[in-house]
Amino acid sequence: MKKIGFFLGCNIPFNRPDVEYSARYLLNELGYEIVELEGATCCPAFGTMPSLDLVGWAAASAWNLSIAEEKGVDIITGCGSCYGSLNEARYHMEKHPEIKEQVNKILAKVGKEYKGTTKVWNFINFLYEEVGLDNLKSKIKYNLNGLKCAVQTGCHNLWPSRAYPTNEENTFYPTRLREICEAMGGVAPHYSTITDCCGMGALRSTASEKSLALFKKKLDVIKEEVDPDVNVMGCSSCLLQFDAGQALLVEQKKLDYKIPAIHIVQLAAIAMGADVEKATAMASIPLNGVITKIKGGN
Repeated sequence: MKKIGFFLGCNIPFNRPDVEYSARYLLNELGYEIVELEGATCCPAFGTMPSLDLVGWAAASAWNLSIAEEKGVDIITGCGSCYGSLNEARYHMEKHPEIKEQVNKILAKVGKEYKGTTKVWNFINFLYEEVGLDNLKSKIKYNLNGLKCAVQTGCHNLWPSRAYPTNEENTFYPTRLREICEAMGGVAPHYSTITDCCGMGALRSTASEKSLALFKKKLDVIKEEVDPDVNVMGCSSCLLQFDAGQALLVEQKKLDYKIPAIHIVQLAAIAMGADVEKATAMASIPLNGVITKIKGGN
């Protein structure tokens, strides 16, 4: 059985444990043994610490990467920010040996060393490249039955592209998440704002109204151009915005419709037979119609 280190990050265990359940179910169904990364800490997000202390930020990421290196496994994460930060730290240490040297001086104080041998995956690229669409399709128990999906890959899953070990052929026209949904029996059309930011992250923390206004603009385009059954996320932070953020807009009477949102690991796990209640337990916008469409036609 292949092994993979599961990097939880902060958002998933604190806000969306249903995504963690789904990821664990999915990896198990795909034949992977999950290796726990005991002692892992915040990634930390590139938009915060690096502006104050680049070496300190790289050291924190290197700490997490070294845990996986000691266990001899690659890392997978369902959070775009974690994916971006860990890979950007790797990139900086590869391109700037003086940073790697300073980082290892810090890590040496606690008996650790960063070597640079661990690859960091997100679930989109993992399912697309490592698992493969044909293999993924063979594991499906419940076909998506033409479920219309509007996908959100997430900014940090795409850019800065030079820092990532693998990526879309054209990051300004992403297709991998669409192809994954279609391999499971869904329909996932392109739409004009598919690469636009959802407004989550630092903007949501510092200027909530601007963040939600930006998100509403994107959601209105999705509604007009796709009118999907569900929004499918490649990032847990995007999921928080598309689910809880959307529910907040409805509560504030700034939105007069609801489109359910789901992380790709939840959708794939449900298609493989996961417990629906556990896989969607934290959803603010009910997914009943989505589940009925998936289960009803099988």
